[in-house]
Amino acid sequence: MKVSHTPAAVSAAFDDSNLIAHAGLVPVMRLAERCGLSRLVAEKVKLTGAANGAGAAADAKVTSIVAGMAAGADSIDDLNVLRHGAMPAVFAAVRAPSTLGTFLRVFTHGHALQLHAVHRKFLSELATHTPLLPGADEMAFIDVDSTHKRVYGRIKQGAEYGRFKGIRTLHPLLATICTPGSRPVIAGVRMRRGKAADPRGAPKFVSEALATAAEAGCTGTRILRADSQFYNSGVIAACRRAGARFSITTGMNPSIKRAVLAIPDQAWQQITYPTAVPDPETGELISGAEVAERPAYTAFASRKKSERVTARLIVRRVRDLAKPAVVGEQGELFPVWRYHPFFTDNPAPTLKAEREHRHHAVVEQVIADSKASALAHLPSGHFNANAAWLTLWAMTYNVLRATGALTSAFHAKATTATLRNHLIHVPARIARSARRITLHLPRNWPWQHAWTNLFDTVHGPAG
Repeated sequence: MKVSHTPAAVSAAFDDSNLIAHAGLVPVMRLAERCGLSRLVAEKVKLTGAANGAGAAADAKVTSIVAGMAAGADSIDDLNVLRHGAMPAVFAAVRAPSTLGTFLRVFTHGHALQLHAVHRKFLSELATHTPLLPGADEMAFIDVDSTHKRVYGRIKQGAEYGRFKGIRTLHPLLATICTPGSRPVIAGVRMRRGKAADPRGAPKFVSEALATAAEAGCTGTRILRADSQFYNSGVIAACRRAGARFSITTGMNPSIKRAVLAIPDQAWQQITYPTAVPDPETGELISGAEVAERPAYTAFASRKKSERVTARLIVRRVRDLAKPAVVGEQGELFPVWRYHPFFTDNPAPTLKAEREHRHHAVVEQVIADSKASALAHLPSGHFNANAAWLTLWAMTYNVLRATGALTSAFHAKATTATLRNHLIHVPARIARSARRITLHLPRNWPWQHAWTNLFDTVHGPAG
């Protein structure tokens, strides 16, 4: 492909007031409106006492931030992407970035909890109005994980040196919900200081995530999956109180090690992966392993009797390729294994339970998505403003997932970057006639039918 005209024959002018760059925001924000986002914010977020009216019209400000994030904004200044061309013809009450920044900075911890309540109810409404979590009435997985987001400003509240030497971070905690046939959505998020321990606040957070999953229609079996940082009696007790099951990596403490080494050789079953997976410690690609289990392992035996838990200990072992097993010209004397145990009350057969536990890695896709979009930056020096920004990103992520679920089978599992490229970043020209607005979009747009299906669905009669 090459430019069809000489440089002298081409000019450009930003002068058309009937164009918008992100026509896909029209059906996306219509969906958010139908699921009650503005109403929920008006009911639950009360920024009383804010100076200079910063807390006024919270619903308009929240929806402006969500729309900007859906369009790809990753900083407060980027929210100015909403103020161009004919956007005022299709959206009302779009707020300026300076106004939105002031709004975020008046948040306190209590106000952030109000926004969490909006997020929780909004997810429930999205799940009710769209096929967001197919099969949730039979099986759902709740994945809990934490991540670190590097920050550079020395005056950012809560930014501290933690796990990574010499790197200042904030330490978000998140929970996702998925089913065997869906991509994950976000059940809850919490912003924490950079040096906060991974399991800090985890039992309460897990309880809230499981309750949110139930409200979102997960009425069948719920299984909480987590890494070894969350292997503690409080997290498991929270699962049991909520009537959910658990599947948690344990690590190799002395008690676990004794239990693993006591497994007889004949108990190990071969498992082959359809595609090679990286070893979590060495990075070496492996395509096979062996799995066995201890059907009745008692965890937390040193604690009081009411806190002890007896369940299955399932172990996957792989050959330790980091330690050569050949000595001189002699063959292999004995195999060297690396063990990956997890503790679970999942009733599935051993190999299926192990496969479902490994699928916990799907939460990393959500974390990667966050750092490639709105969490590329934590834009404020105020801790609670960043906490609010995190929750608003979670709401944006969920409405984009619901958008994909309404659009097509492909878009139901596409990444949010793909959803933006296919459905949101579509230019349109506005035409007005008889108090009606028509969006004229590019002819032969590759995803025209998917876009039209989405538009017709959200503008049709409410279900």
